[in-house]
Amino acid sequence: MSTSAQQRLVEYGRFHATPGNIACHWVGIPMIVIAVFGLLARLPLFSAGDMAVTAAELLIVISLAYYARLDVGLAALMLPVVVVLDVIGRLLPFEVNVTMFLVGWAFQFVGHAVYEKRRPAFMDDLASLLIGPLFLLAKALRRA
Repeated sequence: MSTSAQQRLVEYGRFHATPGNIACHWVGIPMIVIAVFGLLARLPLFSAGDMAVTAAELLIVISLAYYARLDVGLAALMLPVVVVLDVIGRLLPFEVNVTMFLVGWAFQFVGHAVYEKRRPAFMDDLASLLIGPLFLLAKALRRA
């Protein structure tokens, strides 16, 4: 793992050290990502013939480029995860995406208020919003 990826994950981990908070993030982060992709897929940016590009594709490209800048290997591993979460989000009705978004964030804030007793990392660094999913992937791979 690259040094910059390791540094970002270590810093994020400082805000996510308790088992209860990590468990809340295992539930909440996927819910938020699914919901965001599902909601952004409803926002077309432009179309060419039968192909439409939505805000979801833009977010996917930006996030994968950011991950690749940190670590190409982790970005490559994140690609299929992002594709699956995107497909799930697109299949869900709008109301379900909104509910998942709100419930997912509730899990995040409960994790920090009840277990971590520390404010979320994104309050100091907005890039942490993109690090959360990468942190879970690295945890699953036992690389964090």
